[in-house]
Amino acid sequence: MKNVYENEKRLLHGGDYNPDQWLDYPEILKDDLDLMKLANVNTMTLGIFAWSALEPSEGNYNFEWLDNIIDDIYNQGGRVILATPSGARPAWLSQTYPEVLRTNERREKMLHGARHNHCFSSPVYREKTQALNYKLAQRYKDHPAIIMWHISNEYGGECHCDLCQENFRIWLKDKYKTIDNVNKAWWGPFWSHTYSDWSQIESPSSIGENAVHGLNLDWKRFVTDQTINFYRNEIKPMRELSPNIPITTNFMADTDDLIPFQSLNYEKFSKEVDILSWDCYPAWHNDWERTQDLASKVGFINDLYRSIKQKPFLIMECTPSCVNWHNVNKAKRPGMHMLSSMQLLAHGSDSILYFQWRKSRGSSEKFHGAVVDHDNSKDNRVFKEVSKVGEALDKIKEIKGSMKESKVAIIYDWENDWALKDAQGFSKESKRYPQTLQEHYKYFWNKNISVDVITSSQDLSKYSLVIAPMMYLITEDTMDKFRNYVKNGGVLVGSYLSGLVNEADLTYIGGWPEVLQEIYGIDVAETDTLYPKDRNSIKFKEESFEVKDYCTIISKKEAEVLGTYEGDFYKDSPSITRNKLELGISYFIGARTNDDFIEKFYDGIVEELKINDLEDFISPEGVSIQIRENDNAKYYFIMNFTEENKNIEITNSYFDLVSEEIISGLNTLEPYGIYVLKQNK
Repeated sequence: MKNVYENEKRLLHGGDYNPDQWLDYPEILKDDLDLMKLANVNTMTLGIFAWSALEPSEGNYNFEWLDNIIDDIYNQGGRVILATPSGARPAWLSQTYPEVLRTNERREKMLHGARHNHCFSSPVYREKTQALNYKLAQRYKDHPAIIMWHISNEYGGECHCDLCQENFRIWLKDKYKTIDNVNKAWWGPFWSHTYSDWSQIESPSSIGENAVHGLNLDWKRFVTDQTINFYRNEIKPMRELSPNIPITTNFMADTDDLIPFQSLNYEKFSKEVDILSWDCYPAWHNDWERTQDLASKVGFINDLYRSIKQKPFLIMECTPSCVNWHNVNKAKRPGMHMLSSMQLLAHGSDSILYFQWRKSRGSSEKFHGAVVDHDNSKDNRVFKEVSKVGEALDKIKEIKGSMKESKVAIIYDWENDWALKDAQGFSKESKRYPQTLQEHYKYFWNKNISVDVITSSQDLSKYSLVIAPMMYLITEDTMDKFRNYVKNGGVLVGSYLSGLVNEADLTYIGGWPEVLQEIYGIDVAETDTLYPKDRNSIKFKEESFEVKDYCTIISKKEAEVLGTYEGDFYKDSPSITRNKLELGISYFIGARTNDDFIEKFYDGIVEELKINDLEDFISPEGVSIQIRENDNAKYYFIMNFTEENKNIEITNSYFDLVSEEIISGLNTLEPYGIYVLKQNK
């Protein structure tokens, strides 16, 4: 059965709308409808935190207000993404059934308040959420406005109550079968941590040292599986009653450094959603990095969430102006909202949806950015910029459903990230696994080369180049997969801090695994961890490059030595190697470097593989070019992520969908300027 979202030919523009906060203000609700037309929005997300309005007391439901809002939006041409409200409970539920409240890792029961403060194991919470979801599905399954279900909101967190402890033990029994197998996987004899009964196993606590790394890793796996299990309970009514309405839930990024969300394995979770969506909140115009460098990080997250399902995604939340939870909540500068929106589309989004439509009058989000400010005006700067984005989305709507084609893949692995963070060795501050991947990614972003950010479980065969740095945790299956990829003609790049532990976080007996030795043609003798002020350098292609943090001491086998260390007791030993294995090539980067080496290193590989195909465009630093394409056309998003005018030379003629003009020759992009150029196939 074709889902109703596929019938929607527009790019979605709109966002989170909370009319339940304004039911006492009918004039505000009327203004909202008028302003929606002026803002060129077409989709509203309703009901995310509306539980107390939908079920004001246990078993007493009130849907009339929601009926009216949905009908009003539909009658003026809009569509609705309808949410389930489990992200925040009504007070009556917490009071009547205290078991629904979470217990933190210190074994303290949390109080009602905030949000996402609920136990995923609680039978009562599962029963109450599912009961309300049945009511929603029954009532709205055939409403023509509804194009998608939005399940809960930003799943995250964990509970350590007795119910969750028992479910964790059940999960372990299913995985390991016997307590002896647990002890073997977790290296139980260490510090006498051997268990003799399942009841002795508890979740990791912040009290004391969590020295059993296998326990820590399995707990994180359990939290992901338990969250998914709760989600499956939530979607049961929707799957039963409205199979033609697709389902999503909004993923996140860790916003302090804009890296993948750490608390849940989104690769696993992505298999459970029909359409992946995520909430994007970069700190534009900050004082610690260039705009173009932050844009590269945004691109990395976009490409991850596009690649793990290999299909377009949705931006479920972004802000048209500022947020309220950064350390400094700076407003977007004029033009940045258009640019940042186009970047999201360029990397694979089919929507620009906001949190929030109208600013709350009270509580913690009353100063979070919104389309409609407290002045209720259509004439302020933010509202006008949103309207322009809406106009642009209508002009480029033909890109909906188009994809990106990449010859380069970078591997990100959630479980590797967890295990490496937990490792008590090397350096606490400088492991920086996702940040290191982003540094490699930045090279390709700067060169306008499309990248898929994938996981090790995905197919590698379609890529000319696969980059897999810092694979600290690597399974035998993944090693075999890498070997087959290289043998069949692929080019693989690995690095320091790789191949040290297996899926149970146990080191490999005998040192560096033989399969990795075969792939890279080297053996790893030891790893030197440098203090922050320590430096060494490597000689590569007759140039000297500074290295920092980590230096792998390499024993050469079959590999060709491309670079050597210039200092310390391992001076003149290999630092960069290249190995031919049947039809393919592998490279090993033994030390952490700066951007200058990364650029020099990949320049040679890109030239050899001929993977830069933007022959019609000559663009300067800070201008990003991303391509989406379908069977009929290619779409070139050209974006200036600097605060300066930038000249770009275009050797052929293209139609700019936004300005509706022909663009060719030498052109000047103003700061934050964009083109969306179409080339028919």
